[in-house]
Amino acid sequence: MRVELSEVTLEAAIGGGTGPAVLLVHGFPDTHDCWRHQIAALDAAGYRTIAPDLRGFGGSDRPEGTDAYAPARSAADLLELLDRLEVDRAHLVGHDWGSAIVQQLATTAPERVASLSILSVGGALLEAGWEQRQRSWYMLLFQFPGISEDYLARDDFARFREMLGEHPDADAIVDGLRAPGALTAALSIYRAGAPPEVLFGPVPARPPLPGPVLGVWSTGDRFLTEESMTGTDKHVSGSWRYERVEGAGHWLQLDAPERVNELLLDFIAETEPTGKAAV
Repeated sequence: MRVELSEVTLEAAIGGGTGPAVLLVHGFPDTHDCWRHQIAALDAAGYRTIAPDLRGFGGSDRPEGTDAYAPARSAADLLELLDRLEVDRAHLVGHDWGSAIVQQLATTAPERVASLSILSVGGALLEAGWEQRQRSWYMLLFQFPGISEDYLARDDFARFREMLGEHPDADAIVDGLRAPGALTAALSIYRAGAPPEVLFGPVPARPPLPGPVLGVWSTGDRFLTEESMTGTDKHVSGSWRYERVEGAGHWLQLDAPERVNELLLDFIAETEPTGKAAV
């Protein structure tokens, strides 16, 4: 369904469960479809799933200008989406950029957060060492408007496909980025949220993440080090739980869906007063 907000209209998959709400937020270059296995499992357990396409991605609006894609704007979209759906508190689940955005939402409006599950991107990315800087080389490439679009789209997106590597939905992702303005909109989240002064400047002070927090990292992640996730514990107020998924790549919710489902269902149930979703 499409949900009209004050600045943009978002495409969102809304589950039919009557239990506590679970907000699932994708990253780059995905859409809400990357959560299809988790949506099925959470819906079956009685939760009310809410999985939007972020602004600039999938079926959601693509506003003009780089500033429109600042993570704070997407976090505000998500809060407004919860308001539109009359959800007071939700369990937040984010992957990749979605993880960064739900972390921002959690520190901005902790009273709206029942729990926080962050996949792949932890809260210590900017503090990680030289290995993480090496793995993040593409973030600098993405800063060059026009140049990076041409580089990635040339020869039928050959270099972009190489970057996606083992992504199970690579063909669908590329097809979606062929639409006019789609690739620029997707890259704009890096240009607005991870410019060089953020990547290489002093780490800014920020409020702690409200617990409970679950961090999940996969051993086959080519883009992120384990340290960038495990270091999150220093930034959590409340309980912190870390889980390592063996053998899965960066898109662990697609590579190891049963394990990710198990972790999310267990963690979310732990934070519910009844220990389970209301059905």
